[in-house]
Amino acid sequence: MKRFVIVLMHAAYWMTYLILILLFLFFVWIRSRHILHLTLWQMVSYSPGLIMLVGVPVLIFYVFYGVLFSRFLKTKRFVRLFVTGVGVAGGATLLALAVVSWLYAPRFQIRLTKDFAMEWLILSIIGGIHGVLAMVIKGFISWYEDIRLKESMELDLIKSQLNPHFLFNTLNNIDVLIQKDAERASVYLNKLSDILRFVLYETNTPQIPIRQELQYIDKYIELQKIRTTHPEYIHYTVEGNAQDRLVEPMLFIPFIENAFKHAEKNSIRVKFTLGDDQIVFVCENKYQEGGSSGGGLGDSLIRRRLALLYPGRHRLDINTGDNIYKATLTLNYAN
Repeated sequence: MKRFVIVLMHAAYWMTYLILILLFLFFVWIRSRHILHLTLWQMVSYSPGLIMLVGVPVLIFYVFYGVLFSRFLKTKRFVRLFVTGVGVAGGATLLALAVVSWLYAPRFQIRLTKDFAMEWLILSIIGGIHGVLAMVIKGFISWYEDIRLKESMELDLIKSQLNPHFLFNTLNNIDVLIQKDAERASVYLNKLSDILRFVLYETNTPQIPIRQELQYIDKYIELQKIRTTHPEYIHYTVEGNAQDRLVEPMLFIPFIENAFKHAEKNSIRVKFTLGDDQIVFVCENKYQEGGSSGGGLGDSLIRRRLALLYPGRHRLDINTGDNIYKATLTLNYAN
């Protein structure tokens, strides 16, 4: 999250808090028409009031925000968080009362009375509420940044796994084809250029039209077909209307790339079914007895990425029985 947005969030928070204080004091003044005993009106009428109602909450807020969140909440040490949080709120309030009493005596004096205990308790609770809200804000910022970082890292990892392997094989195949059919090799070279342009530029946006993703997949499959002269090497079909629906870039290609890596000949099937409310993607390949199906780390990364991008709006089923690796991915469009 950009620093400007974070600063704006903090400014809006404290502005809201100050407005609430002013509104409360206004209603207190309207009802009482006189200065109350060492309470909010007196506290705001003098510097001690500003210290207690603004300075202490700010201190507690940023202790929770900058220290307690990372040390306790993020590491899930909830008991220590509660004990330390209560100590920080109560201790900071008591210390501020003592300092104010020392600086502003005799105008602002503290006596160990029932009223003082109540004032200390109320101010500690106010500070504790600010501490809780600080962790909520920090948690939201941390959650947002973690998602963006994980998404970026996992997409980069998927790209790094795909591009070198695919590029090396394709260039070798085109090099061989140049000697046999230079015109056809030129067509494939243009397709490869389009694919590289897509990977370098189009994937920088969060979402792209599904038709654009399908164009990339179509060119990818065409380039993979250079490796074989068998017309039934892969069955690739698209049913339905893509319309202008958006998807995250390179969401389906890891499954297809995996199929080409591990499939036996004449055994790859890729199908897209585009509905009004969802996309159903099926990628299936047969692999050799005792060989690798190509799952493992790749499947784990894909599942994590889907969980980040489509929480509650996707279903991924992977079956590896009878030497057949079949992935079925259903994506529900956002309402």
